[in-house]
Amino acid sequence: MSNENSTKKNDPGIFNTIRHDVQSGGHFDNIRREYRELRDFYIDTEKKSRLVEMNVIKRWIFFVWWLLKSMFFKLTPTRRLLLLLGIFFTNAGFAIQLGNARINDNNLLGGILILFVLLLELKDKLLAHSELESGRKVQQALAPERCPQVSGWSLWLYTRPANEVGGDLVDFLRISPERAGLIMADVAGKGLRAALLTAKLQATVRALASDHDSLSAFCSKVNAIFHRDSLPSIFASLLYIEIKPEENQIRFVNAGHMPPLVISAQGVKELSRGELALGLSNKTDYSEQTIELQRGEVLFAYSDGLTEGCNEAGEFYGTERLTKLLSQIGHFDAQHIGETVTNQLGRFVGDARANDDLSLLIVKRL
Repeated sequence: MSNENSTKKNDPGIFNTIRHDVQSGGHFDNIRREYRELRDFYIDTEKKSRLVEMNVIKRWIFFVWWLLKSMFFKLTPTRRLLLLLGIFFTNAGFAIQLGNARINDNNLLGGILILFVLLLELKDKLLAHSELESGRKVQQALAPERCPQVSGWSLWLYTRPANEVGGDLVDFLRISPERAGLIMADVAGKGLRAALLTAKLQATVRALASDHDSLSAFCSKVNAIFHRDSLPSIFASLLYIEIKPEENQIRFVNAGHMPPLVISAQGVKELSRGELALGLSNKTDYSEQTIELQRGEVLFAYSDGLTEGCNEAGEFYGTERLTKLLSQIGHFDAQHIGETVTNQLGRFVGDARANDDLSLLIVKRL
């Protein structure tokens, strides 16, 4: 009895839900955003280019046709047949005799079939969403604390997937009392496949980091394992950094990642590029690099989801905006720098959907 009462209390009711939906507002913005996502999912780049060359009427005719055609072929064979039957009965002008029952309203039967297909598709979506949500919780459990403590340093680590799960990796390793490792990696692609390979890469780096004093040898070993265990044509960039408490020196190795930036009184400087990304070759030599950060200077590492953040007008955030902002905020601590960058990116992107995972790793010498 108590379970039934609890269920009734948790059930908001159809009319209350509809009233809340109407009052929530923002529906036109949501429809516009959903339309853009629908277009991007079903219409490929080649068809988009052809649509641009058409006049308005022809463009809409072809757009609707390509949209329906693409949706039709993404259904399972059984659901395609059910959809065709639903469309047929909706437009049929005859009655159907089922035993002693006679169905005159074919529109109703057609509508039921189309609704049945919709329910099946919704069921698949909810199941997939539930599995991805579980994957997201696992990724969150494996994530490091946002501001790890290392004497003499201010650190800030941040990652945000474009979807429920992502292919970016940011991690912190306390290798020994005298060594701390910072990891930033980006597995090609997005979604569940990238997330699984990211977890594999994270486990590999964590297992090997304490066994190697040479970062070159360490990265070569990680690359060999990633190439052996990964899928064909899949690669990942990796930036691995080591610092020591109360020392100015930073050692790092870069395997195909975006070059980190150094913020100092002289401005913002991009460091040299590294070697091949992980997985492109089973044997690659990597070079260890060393820099000295004086007090107040910052090492800023990021994924391409930052500079390639795109607003609704199709404009990228870009390196120029980033370096200009960093030159203005470099005197703050690592957390303030990171939060300022992500907030400004959010204002720039607006309601546009994120196309890539975003990760930041900020190291400031105190």
